[in-house]
Amino acid sequence: MTAQLIDGKGIAKELRASLRKEVDDLVAAGNRAPGLAVILVGEDPASQVYVRNKHNACKDVGIKTFSYNLPASTSQEELSQLIAKLNADPEVDGILVQFPLPEGLDESQVVEEISPAKDVDGFHPYNVGRLVQRIPYICACTPHGVMTLLHRTLGSDLKGLNAVIVGASNIVGRPMALELLLAGCTVTVTHRFSRPEEQKALIKAADIVVVAVGKPRFLDGSLIKDGATVIDVGINRLPDGKLCGDVDFDKAAEHAAFITPVPGGVGPMTVATLMENTVTAYKSHIAK
Repeated sequence: MTAQLIDGKGIAKELRASLRKEVDDLVAAGNRAPGLAVILVGEDPASQVYVRNKHNACKDVGIKTFSYNLPASTSQEELSQLIAKLNADPEVDGILVQFPLPEGLDESQVVEEISPAKDVDGFHPYNVGRLVQRIPYICACTPHGVMTLLHRTLGSDLKGLNAVIVGASNIVGRPMALELLLAGCTVTVTHRFSRPEEQKALIKAADIVVVAVGKPRFLDGSLIKDGATVIDVGINRLPDGKLCGDVDFDKAAEHAAFITPVPGGVGPMTVATLMENTVTAYKSHIAK
């Protein structure tokens, strides 16, 4: 068996085009354009690239951006004051603070200070809690983007499928489990404290495997069940400069029915889902 690639780049492009039409129609009806505030603290090169990609995506969708490039010396209080100002700004529908923050700044505090109605990253405890209670509003971008990929690949009904998530981070693993549970999957989360042999047995029986650990080719692709769907969230740069995911792609592709490539799989969907979340927040705000 040779796995079929899940075209995250193509699906993201379609989603962005759909959002653009929706925004254009709302603006043509007399509404203001949606607005996203993007805060970058410090000069981390990777963060600068991510922020630039998000600005470009906003331009594609018709979202107005408000950029705040702050020095690494910015204090917690200064950052809190800016967030409070943006929370109160009626032109701003979403607030994105690019992580990681420089040492000395508390990311958890920042997450909680952003208004849940403008939390387009989907990290605020209120929005996570809504997902727990099966009344989702704004969901974490990467897991929700993965759900879009799964529905586009496997159909709308995922009920009863065995799903194993490798990695239990707040950004991917934990909300991913909630998303799959909401879709009716039987969900298991494995993590750094999982017993290796038990983890292998769970992966071998899984219909869906989502891997998000941030370690190159961490997962032995030979563990994948024939016909399974593999979602590789990781993106790692090797010493030779090449990019790879958290899954041994070549081996996994011999067994899987569907697999996401790295790059071009999950990454574009994360950005597209950020745009989707911003438009969702925007529609809520203009409806009031």
